[in-house]
Amino acid sequence: MAAVTQQRVRGRPAHPNGPTFLAYTPDGSKLITAGTNNVIRVYTTGSDGEPTNIDDCQDNNTALAATDDFFIVGAEDGSVCLYSLETYLYERTLTRCTLPIRDIAISPDGKWAAVASDELEIKIVDTQDIIQTLRVQDLVKPPKHLSFHPSGSYLAVSGTDGIVYIYCVSTEEPTLMKKLDGLIRRLESDDERSSRAIWHPDGGAFATPTATRDVQVVSRDDGERQRAFSGGHMGDITALAWSPNGAMLATSASDRKIVIWDAKTQKTVARYDYSGVVNLAWHPQENIFSFVTSEGELFIYPNFLSSENLKLLQQPLQPAPFIHDPLAEAQVNARKTLTNGLKHHTDDRTRRKGTPDSLDDILGPQSGGEEDDFIEDDDGAGYLDQINGYGKRSNGHLGALDGPTTKRRATYEVFQPQTHRSFQPGSTPWRGNRRYLCLNLTGFVWTVDQESHNTVTVEFYDREEHRDFHFTDPYLYDKACLTISLSDSYIAVTTSANYVRVFTLFGTPFRVYRQKSSPTVTCASWRDYILTMGNGAVGGDGCTKLLYSIENVKRDEVCQSEDIVALTENAQIKSVFFSDTGDPCIYDSLGTLLILQHWRSPGQARWVPLLDTKSLERLAGGRREETYWPVAVAQNKFHCIILKGGDQYPYFPKPLLSEFEFKIPCTTAMVEDTSDATASEGPRLEESFVRSSLMLSLLEDLVSATNASHGERTELSRREMEVDKVLLQLLNVECREGEDRGMKALELVGLMRDSSGKMLEAAGKVAGRYGRSVLQEKINDLAERRLMGMDEEVI
Repeated sequence: MAAVTQQRVRGRPAHPNGPTFLAYTPDGSKLITAGTNNVIRVYTTGSDGEPTNIDDCQDNNTALAATDDFFIVGAEDGSVCLYSLETYLYERTLTRCTLPIRDIAISPDGKWAAVASDELEIKIVDTQDIIQTLRVQDLVKPPKHLSFHPSGSYLAVSGTDGIVYIYCVSTEEPTLMKKLDGLIRRLESDDERSSRAIWHPDGGAFATPTATRDVQVVSRDDGERQRAFSGGHMGDITALAWSPNGAMLATSASDRKIVIWDAKTQKTVARYDYSGVVNLAWHPQENIFSFVTSEGELFIYPNFLSSENLKLLQQPLQPAPFIHDPLAEAQVNARKTLTNGLKHHTDDRTRRKGTPDSLDDILGPQSGGEEDDFIEDDDGAGYLDQINGYGKRSNGHLGALDGPTTKRRATYEVFQPQTHRSFQPGSTPWRGNRRYLCLNLTGFVWTVDQESHNTVTVEFYDREEHRDFHFTDPYLYDKACLTISLSDSYIAVTTSANYVRVFTLFGTPFRVYRQKSSPTVTCASWRDYILTMGNGAVGGDGCTKLLYSIENVKRDEVCQSEDIVALTENAQIKSVFFSDTGDPCIYDSLGTLLILQHWRSPGQARWVPLLDTKSLERLAGGRREETYWPVAVAQNKFHCIILKGGDQYPYFPKPLLSEFEFKIPCTTAMVEDTSDATASEGPRLEESFVRSSLMLSLLEDLVSATNASHGERTELSRREMEVDKVLLQLLNVECREGEDRGMKALELVGLMRDSSGKMLEAAGKVAGRYGRSVLQEKINDLAERRLMGMDEEVI
């Protein structure tokens, strides 16, 4: 829509040059302004007279918030003072900080005032009892902006570190709920540019300026990005505010523009030319818009919106602009409730009519006028029973009955087992209008919601072997089936009807069967093998057991049938995939990577942890807060995407891949002081022995089950030698520790797999170097016994 051409209003000198702040009272009767001088001005709505001045206040005010009864001002000297709007006098100091105040937010009920300063904490003070103070003390950088949720239960904090924090403040102590990184830019606390997160009036989302001069809407429940207001400004945004009904958004920027947006369409409906705007506010009830500039001027704009745009302001409360509402999607995808037990009925009975010979018909209407009801409930104390919709007196005076009201009194509630949700490995949920359909070492696939259709893009890392392509998806394929896995030989599909459908690479149906464990969860495939997962029996904790099966499609052989996936309590599976050598791997919600050993032998499979990401050295001491999105296990490394700021899924632009070495958690007690190399050498070598033995075992299973190539057999010999080298290093540590370690040292020698005798000879030399003559003799005896092929059960 073209910019409006309304008459420009004149500014009112309110304060000297510098940061200026304004706030309407919730009832809209008054407008308060504060600036760099020691005068606070209170304007009465609808009056052209001079404002009421409150003199002798603190200088250099930096924050302002108001209720109908009082307002609170924060200053550069760290003081936070409360003033009465009835007497226009100072009442009390709420709190004091050692550094300048940067923002103040008052809860909707006026009970709490949240105070942000250049200190690394946020104070939430009871406005009536300043002794009652809550504190947020886990900030790394000072906060810049604060905003209370319309319910008063949440507090949005925009930090100078470029992170938006969402705290729950309805508990005894504030609790961090979400941490959103990459959303706002890093700004100094006194920067005129804004990174404020403002809650939509319906409470379902908040909006905040981004580094690209747009305004991004973010869902409260899942932190996902929704609609964005883009292309309205050529400069950095300095202020923004929702209209009282959430139908419009107002923004100002350094490009000397105030832009009014339609929240539903994210299109501009009006533009106004004003420079230096640093704060703005909608009148809570009328078509009035006010803003202040860095020159200390106040603009009160009556009849702000044209008659065409005024219709938007007069609408009832509008919903936040979502692309995919998480609540709506949750309701659509919710599992149907069980049919047994209690049911919820709507009372759709018709009102009972009197019979032709009812007492009322015979006697007719009673007379007596005012004396019909000689008891009047004139004071509202509840003397009279109310008449319900069926012409009968209610039983509201009776207490509630214990237990249910249905005939089947024994059934108190419907038992709903907790099931593992279905998911597609490597895919992400909608975030804004985009989502990844697949992420692995081969490439990635993503789709974009274009409202009328989707567009799908496929990109590969190796563009010499593969060609990228892009196509339009007019059918919005998203829920045709739950999961799909693609290997070199077959395509496996698990459906919502718990069918496992196997196709050839060219789409010929090869096999169809129903999965035993249901509902289905996911599947993966590698060459001729497919792995399926589903929900099994309900455990004592009310959760279903996660079961998996592995079969060779080509040979029609079942390797593992309905075995349990090894998950700890409260853990959920995040991804399942095959490694580059064909071993099944899983990654759980606790950050543990596990691989399946001996899975080709029925009944012999076991899940072995390869890496606990929470024990990574980069996370030691709380230096970083990050999680990891699994991508692949290849070349004996864990390939993943690092997620920061509380994100649970990767987003755009395309993230970079990181890789970590395997580190099996052999002990729960980790060596904290790594400066002593001698002390940490033993545990490090023990972990290396367990890990190299596992890698050797996986390769042995592969070689024995397939037509192994020469390269694979060579690699097998190399891994056997690697295990013996680690044991030799451990032997060196034990010999160095003293004679009392002799038995363990001899045990290590017995674990060596070398049949040529070279490693045993080297072990004898190590014992001799440290003067362990008895140990050296026993090692030589062991070498002779092995050379003669004798059993060495007794050492």
